[in-house]
Amino acid sequence: MDRPAPTAEYSRAKNGTPTPEAACCVRGSGGGVIPQLYRDEIVQLVKLAAPVVISQLMVFLIGLISMVYCGHMGKTELAAVSLAAAVVNITGISIGTGLSSACDTLISQTYGSGNLKRVGVILQRGILILLLGCFPCWAVLINTEAILLAFKQSPEVASLAQLYVKIFMPALPVTFIYQLQGKYLQNQGIMWPQVITGLVGNLLNALINYIFLYPLELGVAGSAAANAISQCSLALLLFIYIYWRGLHKATWGGWSIDCLREWGDFVRLAVPSMFMICLAWWTFEIGGFLAGLISEVELGAQAIVYQLGTITYVIPLGLTVAATVRVGNALGAGNVEQAKLSCKVPLICTFVVACVVGAGLTISRNVIGYIFTTEPDILQRVGEVMPLIGYMHIVDATAGAAAGVIRGTGKQLFGALCNLVGFYFIGLPIGLSLMFAANMGIVGKRKVFSIHSYYVPCLLLVS
Repeated sequence: MDRPAPTAEYSRAKNGTPTPEAACCVRGSGGGVIPQLYRDEIVQLVKLAAPVVISQLMVFLIGLISMVYCGHMGKTELAAVSLAAAVVNITGISIGTGLSSACDTLISQTYGSGNLKRVGVILQRGILILLLGCFPCWAVLINTEAILLAFKQSPEVASLAQLYVKIFMPALPVTFIYQLQGKYLQNQGIMWPQVITGLVGNLLNALINYIFLYPLELGVAGSAAANAISQCSLALLLFIYIYWRGLHKATWGGWSIDCLREWGDFVRLAVPSMFMICLAWWTFEIGGFLAGLISEVELGAQAIVYQLGTITYVIPLGLTVAATVRVGNALGAGNVEQAKLSCKVPLICTFVVACVVGAGLTISRNVIGYIFTTEPDILQRVGEVMPLIGYMHIVDATAGAAAGVIRGTGKQLFGALCNLVGFYFIGLPIGLSLMFAANMGIVGKRKVFSIHSYYVPCLLLVS
């Protein structure tokens, strides 16, 4: 798991000289249908992506487990937890994820250049900036009930959602720290520690949820507490593992006054990164608020399809992270040809895998909803929407892979503009019309999202 400093792999071609593998491919001696150079890149991609897929699945499962437990308590509880999760994601988790994505560019390229101690300074800078970012997030989260009532949500649902959010709020800084820990390791090519700690954290989460919801009968409050405790356990376990295995020794020189400098460079990447991620993320979360205006059935169905979409997205997300690392490391080492190859291969692999997953979602549309609920009206609505989710998964996954390449190259502003046009100038206005004026509910919203989602990856690929 300890990865040494980058050596020949990214430094062979600083002056544009092809690698031996590239020369082999050009001569046509790679053998087989897939050129040898592409096969080698696929192997490296899978080595990076596989543990990321598992670790991200562990992170998403924590929220999913809470949703499953509460979903079997009733429609109101499912609606409240889904709205609470939407508020936390919109005004908390997505902000931290976006700001921390500046490290995708800074750490990957710095590590690729061989300037290892600077990696630790970048991490310190990120910790300070993200902790400061918690304060505006808290200011919004504390007013969750008022916000939901302003959006005409049910008072009972809004009250339960506020309870969930208040209990979760103390865990927000720790969640941000965990995201930075992940970026710190991933962009050095160290992936497996998050898998190990994530597995332990999920076992703990399932146990705490069961104890709080059944023997103690704490309801939604117990589920929120279990979620918060589990998020804290992820960060603590990962910190212990990093220290125990000495994964920090090559890149951490202790806290330095340098972390207070060059905030402008970090923020110039962090803010576009935040908008690039949040503009896409928020449109899906907004769907929960809009569905809640129609009925609890629509909101419950929206919550289920959103969770399924999130879980299945972990596979392309792993390829996206791998693409960011490979491209950033290659550019940091000055190997432009390797960077180009690391752009092409993840896009192809992501599209192929997404087609398989999308087909699976469509085929299982009438049975997969039973994981979350046994309410027949909600299950029927889920079955109607799932074919659209299958198609959306393909285009969203492709867009995600392209976005990973863009973060690796430091062009986050372009990615943010693509998401702004695709989601907010095209998708959301038409989606609102179909949901309410055409009385199509979440089916109408998903139909237009399945169309406009094609626009975003096209723009990203053109870049």
